[in-house]
Amino acid sequence: MAPDFQWRHGLCLDDKDNEAMGLDLNYSATACYPCFNLSTLANHSCTWSTSDETRNHKRIKKTSMIDESSGSSSSLCNSLNSLPRLQFRDHVWVYTQRYLAIEAMEEAALAMMIDKDTEVKEEGNGDGMKLVQQLIACAEAVACRDKAHASALLSELRVNALVFGTSFQRVASCFVQGLSDRLALVQPLGAVGVVGSAAKSMAITSERDESLSLVYEICPQIQFGHFVANASILEAFEGESLVHVVDLGMTLGLPHGRQWHSLMQSLVNRSGKVPKRLKITGVGNCSERLGEIGDELKRYADGLKLNFEFLAVEKSLETLQAKDINVEDGEVLVMNSILELHCVVKESRGALNSVLQRLHQLSPKVVMLVEQDSSHNGPFFLGRFMEALHYYSAIFDSLDAMLPKYDTKRAKIEQFYFAEEIKNIVSCEGPARVERHERVDQWRRRMSRAGFQSVPIKMLMQAKQWLRKVQTCEGYTIIEEKGCLVLGWKSKPIIAASCWKCS
Repeated sequence: MAPDFQWRHGLCLDDKDNEAMGLDLNYSATACYPCFNLSTLANHSCTWSTSDETRNHKRIKKTSMIDESSGSSSSLCNSLNSLPRLQFRDHVWVYTQRYLAIEAMEEAALAMMIDKDTEVKEEGNGDGMKLVQQLIACAEAVACRDKAHASALLSELRVNALVFGTSFQRVASCFVQGLSDRLALVQPLGAVGVVGSAAKSMAITSERDESLSLVYEICPQIQFGHFVANASILEAFEGESLVHVVDLGMTLGLPHGRQWHSLMQSLVNRSGKVPKRLKITGVGNCSERLGEIGDELKRYADGLKLNFEFLAVEKSLETLQAKDINVEDGEVLVMNSILELHCVVKESRGALNSVLQRLHQLSPKVVMLVEQDSSHNGPFFLGRFMEALHYYSAIFDSLDAMLPKYDTKRAKIEQFYFAEEIKNIVSCEGPARVERHERVDQWRRRMSRAGFQSVPIKMLMQAKQWLRKVQTCEGYTIIEEKGCLVLGWKSKPIIAASCWKCS
């Protein structure tokens, strides 16, 4: 059982305010109780009440109090005047951030503490638990714009979070990098805004190329998405002569069209007639990469004696228009998105909805959607941080089971692939934050709003047989959840595959 632990978070205020208000978090195996001391707010003649509860957070409504005491006005003025550096709005901002973030943190933090499979078991001396506490305290200091305290914690973390240490030390090292990058963008208290826009690029590099190929070969996540998507696409193509696949994002940037090799083989080898023509339209930002993949797929199709056509559309998903996709009469169209659409999710709900509505105009027979099943797009930094820490701890734990401790392949996977995702989630805001993973329930709502209807995927037994066949390692699971298939590591959801049609 994961041990109970407590810590008291220091506030980003003067010492006297720290004494007046504290925040205790006591995470046990059965409960998570946030406790507040609101005396400081009471002294400032304001209270905060919660209303309009939503799934992820509660909006805060400020209600004014009428101070019946004649001396309270002068007391308040004296209190405000006694603050040498901070203005009252800074105090309000800190309290509000803490209160809102605590609800988003609860679920992820509690799950992290009680999950026996992802807890740090290697360190019997409590070093692992201390590392967890330091990470969360550092994230809180960064959220409060306390550069001095955050920098001190980062110095300690860099010593304890080892790139070649235990699974949790390794994942912690990635979060330390993200926190360090975010701290560099933090503005001091009193300034407008919290974190500036990080001008970071997720551009293709040789290291990322190699790490992506290693992830595909060693980890089952992407292969799982390809397997489920191809099975559903084959079902949609049953008995059809002219078939057309639109690959949104074109194979994630993998150097070869590996997903489509398997589809071509299945089309040629299955019983019944072979389609007269298979057309694949690749959508992406790099015309050179698209051309290379198209040429490679053409050679592969020629080897199978399959009539094949490849078209490239050099556009981002946000700028893609229905007219960019050449759909001929009699063609059966399907769309395929593997770990791509979350990059279109923005703070504004309209961005993704516009893309989905344009895809809906093409009337595809099915749309295959495969996405990370985790909530890394919450409105509050601390909540996202906790969710990501829980999610990637499970992934690094699975890598521990698949690869030796000092394997260079594992280091490349962790540092050049997953670490980049972690740093984007933790350090970036605004348009620069593209790793906006969401849970499958949220995707159901988004797809429904755009006019799509869920098509249940009824192939759980085949998926489990596939998982045994690929022989990754013990610990991976596949379950069916409301018509979707979810790949997980020891009960922690990792990847969800869903199928949709135009309603």
